[in-house]
Amino acid sequence: MSAIKTILVIGTYDTKDQELNYVADCIKKLGGNVISMDVSVLGDPSQPTDISKHEVTAAIGKTIDEASNAGDENLAMQIMASGASTLCARLCAEGRIDGMIALGGTMGTDLALDCARALPIGIPKYVVSTIAFSPLIAPDRLSADIQMILWAGGLYGLNDICKATLSQAAGAIYGAALAVEPPDPDRPVIGMVSFGSSALHYMVHLRQPLIDRGFSVAVFHGTGMGGMALESLAEQGYFAAVLELAVAEIGNLMVGSVVNAGANRMTAAGRLGTPIIAAPAFGDMIDFATWQPVPERFRDRPYHAHNRLLASASLSADERRELAREVAHRLQQSKGPVHFVLPTQGIHAWDVEGMPAHDPEALAEMVDEYRKVMVDPIELSVLDCHINDLAFSEKVLEVIDRWIADGTIKMTW
Repeated sequence: MSAIKTILVIGTYDTKDQELNYVADCIKKLGGNVISMDVSVLGDPSQPTDISKHEVTAAIGKTIDEASNAGDENLAMQIMASGASTLCARLCAEGRIDGMIALGGTMGTDLALDCARALPIGIPKYVVSTIAFSPLIAPDRLSADIQMILWAGGLYGLNDICKATLSQAAGAIYGAALAVEPPDPDRPVIGMVSFGSSALHYMVHLRQPLIDRGFSVAVFHGTGMGGMALESLAEQGYFAAVLELAVAEIGNLMVGSVVNAGANRMTAAGRLGTPIIAAPAFGDMIDFATWQPVPERFRDRPYHAHNRLLASASLSADERRELAREVAHRLQQSKGPVHFVLPTQGIHAWDVEGMPAHDPEALAEMVDEYRKVMVDPIELSVLDCHINDLAFSEKVLEVIDRWIADGTIKMTW
C-alpha cells in the first residue's frame, strides 16, 4: 500500500472556493494527493476541479441544467448529493481514494452525510460543518465512523479562525488515512447492543465465550449513536449475527426522546436476513438529557440521573406494553431467524428490589405482553431469572451454539 494517501475534497466551489483550496493545499503540504469534487449548482470554481459538477450529475444520468432548473434548492442539492455519493462509492471501490473530507453549512453538510454513508467503515470520512454536533443532524443520517468538526467562523470567507479549523481538519483526515487499520475480519463478527456493565452484565458474560467460539465481538452503546452505528454496519452485511438485547432506543423513539437511533432502528439486520437474538433490556425506561428540565409527563415517575448528560425515568405499564408490541412488529419483519429471550425477574440493575426503578406490577405486565406478541416466526424463550443472571447469557449461548450447528450462523467469512 502506498505511503502517499489520496483524499477526496468535496464542496461547493462556487461559494467556498478559497476554503476548499486551502484544505487541499494543507493536505498537499503534508505529502498527500487530492482529488477535488465540485458539487456547486449555479456558479463555477476559480479553476477546474478534478471532478466537475457536470460529472457529478452525469453519475446518476442527469445534467447540471436539471439540477439548476429544479426550482428548489433542496431538490437541486439532493440531485448533487445522489451523484456525489455515487461517485464516492465508485472511487472507493476502484481504490482511488483513501479518505474523504467535505465542507459545508446546512446544504453542504446534508450532501456530505450521504457521501460519508456511501463509504465503508475504515475509510476515513471527515465533515467540516457549521452545524456539527447539532440536533439538526438526525442519528440515522450518520455513518458508523464519521468524524466531524465544528466550523467556527466558516459561513462565508476564509479568515484566521476559519483557517484554524480547516488546517486541523486537513491534518485529521490525512493522519487518519495514514494511521487507519481498515477492518478485514478473518472471523465472523457479532454485533451486540448493551449499556454499561454496572447496569447490564450480559456483555461481560458473553464476550469471551463468543470469542472462544471463533467470533469477533463488537459491543454498541444503546444511547442513540451506538444503535445508529450498529444499524449502519448491519446494512452493509457486516455481522454474522446481531444480539439486539437492549431496546431502549425504540422506547425513546416512541415517546419522542432525542436519545434515539432513528426511525429505522432494529430493521437493517432483519432486511438482510441476519440472525437476531433479542431481549428487552432497558425496555422500561425513557432517556433524556440531564441538563434539560425533566419532561413534564415524567416528573412524577422514578428518576435516575446517570451522569450530567443522561437521565432516565420509568415507563408506565401501558407504555411498556406498547413498546413490546413495537419491538415485536420490527422483529417480525425479519427475513432471517429471530429468537427472543425473555427474563421475567428484571431487565437491568436498577430493576431489582430496593432500587427506585423496581416496579414488579409493571414488569409483570411487560412480560405478559412480550409473551403475547413474540409469536411465529419469532422463537420465544421465557426464563425465570433476572437479565443480569448467568442463566440469561447461558441461554443466548445455547441459541448461538444451535445456530452454529445447523448452519444458521456462518462461521466462514
